[in-house]
Amino acid sequence: MKLTSCLERALGDVFLLIGKECPFLLRDLLASEELAQVFGQSVVDVLKVFIGSPRGLNLRNILWHGFASPREVPPKYCSMMMLLTVGLGQLLKSFLQQTTFTLTHRSLITLRNLEELIVFPDVPYEVLSVLEEIMKKSSFILKVMLPYWEAALVRFRSHRFADCAILLLTQLETGLRKVFATVNKCPKRLLTAEDFLWDFLNHQEGPRIRDHLSHGEINLPEFPKEVTNQLLGFSVVLLLRFVDEELSAVYKEKASIKSLISLAEGYSSHCHPISQLKKQVLSCEEKIRIWPLLPLPEENTWEAGRLEGDAEASACNSLITQILEELYRHAPEHCVCGNSQYSAPEKWHRLLGELCRMRVPTLFCPRNVVEVLVVLRSICSQCQRVSGQVIASAELRHRQWLERRLRSRQRQNYVRMASSIRLLSPVLYLMLLLIALELANIHVVLGKDTSEYQHYLRFLKSILQYTENLVVYTSQDKNKWNEAVSLTHTALLKIWTFSESKQMLIHLAKPASEVVW
Repeated sequence: MKLTSCLERALGDVFLLIGKECPFLLRDLLASEELAQVFGQSVVDVLKVFIGSPRGLNLRNILWHGFASPREVPPKYCSMMMLLTVGLGQLLKSFLQQTTFTLTHRSLITLRNLEELIVFPDVPYEVLSVLEEIMKKSSFILKVMLPYWEAALVRFRSHRFADCAILLLTQLETGLRKVFATVNKCPKRLLTAEDFLWDFLNHQEGPRIRDHLSHGEINLPEFPKEVTNQLLGFSVVLLLRFVDEELSAVYKEKASIKSLISLAEGYSSHCHPISQLKKQVLSCEEKIRIWPLLPLPEENTWEAGRLEGDAEASACNSLITQILEELYRHAPEHCVCGNSQYSAPEKWHRLLGELCRMRVPTLFCPRNVVEVLVVLRSICSQCQRVSGQVIASAELRHRQWLERRLRSRQRQNYVRMASSIRLLSPVLYLMLLLIALELANIHVVLGKDTSEYQHYLRFLKSILQYTENLVVYTSQDKNKWNEAVSLTHTALLKIWTFSESKQMLIHLAKPASEVVW
């Protein structure tokens, strides 16, 4: 298995001698003209027979997807792959000598920022002993595959964590395939398991350890023990669900096992787009919270008052109040703080935090849900950019103000910016609140017919267009603060008009007390 993954990585490096973007799939890589040009078509055809096509031996996929049982793949195939790899090296050396190309190996991936995904602690001896016992009794494991599980524990004890992870990943896939074939549906007790596996293996913003391992992208000696701990801890909990209830009860009495089960049952996805959007909302709110602390010009008082008295700015403030009142009416009762001012900044953090802590199902998201998520995440990303630009511009202009390096027009623009901040702050908060509330009810979008859904999507995309334009107007290159106010007024009118039509997800959702997940 390691040979096929390392060979795939090396073939990708060879492809990049001539090609520009390496194909992701091995079969596409082997079908490329670039490899045929280096090694010759007949050699590439032999590779296809062994590792590159379902019409051949397809060794790479059969092994990495856990189809092959121990001793099912004859040793002669491994010998052939070793000799073939050596031969490829000789052909490559000859090609490089005849050309001006220089082979450069791509950097390997180091798994980082895993703290949030670390659920289970280090696996102690007691847990390993329990795992050794339940491996032999759990119906999750095909008996013929048991040697792989035993080998995985041997590798773990030998501190060969990448080898252990590789063996566990293939056998977890085999076991889940067996469960699926048996029940032909996903039983509720496996939903937490799927969340965990999606986070570690599938979600684009997760570590995708199986992909990186199988494509030879990870430095195996540096594979983190913490990740292998997660797979082992998860395996213990999963296998226990497929043993006799009386026996399972005995194991669950052990403190270490009880702790693992508790951690697993409390698991929620960290890498799903829904979870990522929640992080974006909270991160953006943190930045907006800095705005009142930004340094502003001492002479801004009357200018700020002039902007607040401006007809368009006043209209914006009125719309903000109306929209916030409407949004607050649809917030869950436990999230809203009494009869407070809807735009009071001190309430924003708590409300958004409560909304982002609400559980939103992450499995089995249909296309419409995913499309809405993409737009909401894009809106939030633009809000983050606006907030970052405002902070950077305010700090730069204040420094230039103190150093008297601003010309008259720049000073006026700085004061307009300071005035605009007072308007844009609640506007961005309104956007975040709208996103958080719609996210909490995102599965309600499935109740819309095609026409209603397209109308709703156009509304969200118009908000996205507003935030994209706001990014341009608030950039240090443009500094179009008056135009930003006009743009904001138009956007607020759209939001209010759409809100009046009662077609937001918050309007179509059942009250929180009636919802049962």
